[in-house]
Order: sequence, then structure tokens, then C-alpha cells
Amino acid sequence: MPCLRRGTVVRMRWKAVGKQRGCGVVAGRMTQPFEIDLHSEFLRADLFLAMGQPTEAARILERVVGAEPANEAALEMLARAYFGSAQLAKSEDALTRLVELAPANGWARRALARTLERQSRGTEAVPHHRMADALGAE
Repeated sequence: MPCLRRGTVVRMRWKAVGKQRGCGVVAGRMTQPFEIDLHSEFLRADLFLAMGQPTEAARILERVVGAEPANEAALEMLARAYFGSAQLAKSEDALTRLVELAPANGWARRALARTLERQSRGTEAVPHHRMADALGAE
């Protein structure tokens, strides 16, 4: 499915399953492109995460982070979604990227340490716990 990045809006063309009346569908195709607002997708993912569906939230956030890779809030929520769905390797990758983007983010350091501990890599987690303590993270 082709996507074109335009600011914070991703344009996607969808094919309709069949003919529908009143929906802008003509001969099985939509007449106008459907726009997905990245902020709306972020909020939708936050809702899925709050409802206890981290896998669905991660699926949505992967597209948001793909369109805006330097967005710290989206990357943090993606890491939370991965951690909540026990996708620890992906959570570690997202948290490592977040720590690289924001080295003074104590929450990211603490979350990375806990992710490493859940993978039985406690010795690798120690420096991140120390840094989180120094930054005042809970």
C-alpha cells in the first residue's frame, strides 16, 4: 500500500471491497484519497494501550514512528506497548533509540533497565538503573 509523507499527514489509497452507496466508492475504488492524521493515530494507540490492548497499540504506533522517527512521545509509547505485550527485544530497541534521542530521560533509562532485567540481563541493566537514579526517575 503506497504512502506519501506530507508533514504530519500520511496519505493512503484504499481499495474498497465492493460497491457501496454514499461512501464515495465508484466501481470498487475510492474517488478521493483517505488521510490518516498521525496525531489522531497516536491518540487512538493511547486509547488501545489504556484499554489493555498493547499489541494493537504497537501495530498503530509502528506506522506513527515510521513516519516520525524522532518523535520521542511516540517512541516512548511504542516501547511501553512492546513491553506490555512482552515483545522485549522490540521494546529494548525502541528504548535504546529513545535513550539515544534523549539521554537525560530518566523514565527511558529505568524502562530500559527493567526490560533488560526481564530478559535475565541484570548486569547490563545496572548502569541504566544508576543513571535513572541520578536523573531522579522513579
